[in-house]
Amino acid sequence: MDMLRINLKQLEAFTATAEYGSFTRAAEELYLTQSTVSAHILALEEAMGVQLILRGARRKLTLTEEGRRVYGAARDILDRCRLLQDPMAAEGRVELSVGASTVPAQYLLPGLLSGFLQRHGESRFLLRRGDSAQVHSLLSQGEVRIGVVGAAPDRRTFACQTLCEDRLVLVTAVTERFQALKARGTCGRDMVEEPFIIREETSGTRQAAETYWRKHGILPEKLHVVACMDNPEAIRRSVAGGMGVSVMSELSVREEAEAGRLLTFELDEEGFSRRIYLVWRRDVSLSRTEQAFVSYLKAELKR
Repeated sequence: MDMLRINLKQLEAFTATAEYGSFTRAAEELYLTQSTVSAHILALEEAMGVQLILRGARRKLTLTEEGRRVYGAARDILDRCRLLQDPMAAEGRVELSVGASTVPAQYLLPGLLSGFLQRHGESRFLLRRGDSAQVHSLLSQGEVRIGVVGAAPDRRTFACQTLCEDRLVLVTAVTERFQALKARGTCGRDMVEEPFIIREETSGTRQAAETYWRKHGILPEKLHVVACMDNPEAIRRSVAGGMGVSVMSELSVREEAEAGRLLTFELDEEGFSRRIYLVWRRDVSLSRTEQAFVSYLKAELKR
């Protein structure tokens, strides 16, 4: 492959299209015509000899497997070029691409991202959400550079730091029976005969809950599971409606519990917490802005 056939305009067009999921939006952001953006990407694909983007009138724009690999490398090249051109100004413009699993994305990061932008107003965020396994995959493929997840990744591949503790509780509907159990000081561990609603298999919350059950001699596969859901809101509504109980992050049900719409039970007398991790690839050098973001998250959550 002749590397001189690849230029920064092609990489800019490709990364913008990948990030916005649209040729039109990419063209608007780059102040180019849509046809010019398309031409740059076609030239990049021709130079590399691979297809990077799946196109189709009725198909949502998606990256091919090779496209995901190239995106990570292209994003890194562009960030480094900005630093070379203007180290001080570029640091303010570096995009922070963050992947977050469900609980951090919904209940931790929104306020923290806002607080960071108040200090670094020229920065911008690209936030991708999925379960912990999906965020690990996004990091591996270079689609995000920093992850906030509830399940630890492979430490041979990723740098991993504990960001905070996340308490897990058993959540039930507000009924006379459950209110009586709560008044007696019943723990969630004593309610394993109840019908359970669980998270998807790759969820960090589910993995932590299963680790807890096994530690206390309870086989997760022996629980009476009536539903498996990947959306905490759907689980909360199902629990409130009496379908079953569920182990959830205390952060995700705090508002409903305080409003009296759900009951929460500690899993045992000591309570049980899982860790929320801050991760990035070991072969990636974080920019100064990304390092500042990491430090900000740790300092704010420590407070």
